[in-house]
Formats: sequence, C-alpha cells, structure tokens
Amino acid sequence: MTTPGRGLHGQVLDALGPAITAGEYPPGSVLRTDELAQRFDVSRSVMREAVRVLESMHLVESRRRVGVTVRPKAEWNVYDPQVIRWRLAGADRPHQLRSLTVLRSAIEPVAAGLAARHATAEQCAELTECALGMVANSRGHRLEKYLVHDVAFHRVILAASGNEMFARLGDVVAEVLAGRTHHEVMFEDPLPAAVTLHVQVAEAVRERDAARAERLTREITIGALQELDILAP
Repeated sequence: MTTPGRGLHGQVLDALGPAITAGEYPPGSVLRTDELAQRFDVSRSVMREAVRVLESMHLVESRRRVGVTVRPKAEWNVYDPQVIRWRLAGADRPHQLRSLTVLRSAIEPVAAGLAARHATAEQCAELTECALGMVANSRGHRLEKYLVHDVAFHRVILAASGNEMFARLGDVVAEVLAGRTHHEVMFEDPLPAAVTLHVQVAEAVRERDAARAERLTREITIGALQELDILAP
C-alpha cells in the first residue's frame, strides 16, 4: 500500500522495501538504479532519493561501479518503524512479532517500575485516561479505537520512566501493537484479563508502587507472548 504524501520516491520505497525485507532480493544482490528507474517509470533522481532512504535504514549500500547492494539482515536498522512495518507485512511476520514482543518483555516491566518512581502527575492522569479508554473500547469489535488508547498507554509508560533510551522505543512498541491489530493477530475483542492488567498498572504507577507496576506489566507481556502461541505460532 502506498503511503500518502510521500511522492514518487515513496511509491518506489513501498515496493522495494517490502521486497528486500521479505528476501526477494537476498543479501549481496545488486540493484541497478537505471534498471529500477525504468521498472518503476521514475526519474533517476527519484530513484536515488529512494535509495538514500534505504541506505539510511542500512538495508542497502551504494558502491561505485558496482551498484546498490542489499546488506545482510544483521546490519539492518531493525528498530526503524518503517522496517518493522515492512517485515510485519511479509512472511516473516510470526518471527518478527515474537522478536518484538520478547523485546517488550525485557524493557516495559522495568520501564513501568521506573514510571512509578518518576511519573509526573500529568503522566499519571494520562495513563489512567488511556486505561479507561481501553476499557471503553474493549468490547464490540472496536480494535482500531482500542489500539489508539493501547499505543498511547505504552508510550506514556516508556516516557514516564525518565529514561530517554526507553522513551525512544515508543515507536517500536507502537508498530508491534499496530501490526498485531492490522494483521489480525488479535482476538476480536481483547482479553478481559489483559485490559484489567492495564488498569492495575495505571493504579500502581499513580500509587508509586514500583514493584507492583513492574510485576503487572510483566504479566501483560507474558500474556502477549501466550497470545502469539495461539494466533501466530
């Protein structure tokens, strides 16, 4: 699907990016910009702009007299939200979802414990508002509306931790939550126990109970992994 507002180079990226991350161009493959420009019916300057974006993601590298070479997966910027989106759209989705959820299980419980110590009154209020929004949209197959509050909840947890490294993972967590919803790796309605846990985390943060906030958030991530066992084995 073409991303609106990105112009011709965006259309090229929307075709090339998923193809590279899906392995259609294996590591070491050489992409000729002239040939690609003809294939996508765009100018060389548009093609060069698309290649620059792919280079910034470490998916490819340009070599004089060689062309544009696809880099090994180990060198990709796997934290780039667009790379995550492309990988979730491909056949590697189950592995990518599991990898990202394991990352969450390592980071978010610690972030929640820190948030209980460092969150401002405004952040506590926002967290409670997000949790209540999740409750309000947890029934009636309203996953898109639920997603808005779910993403906002986890962004607040990471930001309220007071750790700038955790806060920068907000986009990564947003992508995995969105990917689960958009690729139907979710139950038609969120599990009531998971919704309740989010409300309890908000309470623990507000009450400055770091141990409880961390324990409850770990239960959330464990539950997410268990859902993957069922929905994306």
